[in-house]
Amino acid sequence: MTTTSVPHERSARTTRSLWRSGPLAIVVAAAATSLVAAIARAADVPLTVDGERIPVSGVATMTVMVSSVGLLYACALARWARHPRATFVWTAVALTFASFVPSLTADADTATKLVLVTTHVVAAAIVIPAFARALPHRRLPVALGLHAARRARGRAGHAGLASDGQRHRRAAG
Repeated sequence: MTTTSVPHERSARTTRSLWRSGPLAIVVAAAATSLVAAIARAADVPLTVDGERIPVSGVATMTVMVSSVGLLYACALARWARHPRATFVWTAVALTFASFVPSLTADADTATKLVLVTTHVVAAAIVIPAFARALPHRRLPVALGLHAARRARGRAGHAGLASDGQRHRRAAG
């Protein structure tokens, strides 16, 4: 039996997939949030917090920074979490809702608060699905060798092997 471990092979492949699709999603999210801020500015929403004006480029910069942290988190989950995709989606959604708190409690008018929350939702709607698609549903057990993992995958779809339910039906019938 070989000592090659499937999870490391799969997590490396997942990490490569995340690093391929992740930056593109981050750039798209930054552009989309900048567009929201620019439209709000054109509609005479002040976009000021505590008397300081928020530049459109600042919205893009913050989107890139926070989304990059999310990408690193997704890579870590791909390697160490038992259920990377579900764990990422649940925590990312919870953190998105938590990110509303500073925007809603800031010293700003209602329109500015609404625009800030909207930018959070827009960024999350782009980044979370893109990162989640690149994550596996489950990680294989660490001790499972490469050949054993291939045999286990092969058994599930092998036509010569009956499932437990099929064996019980044959025995009963």
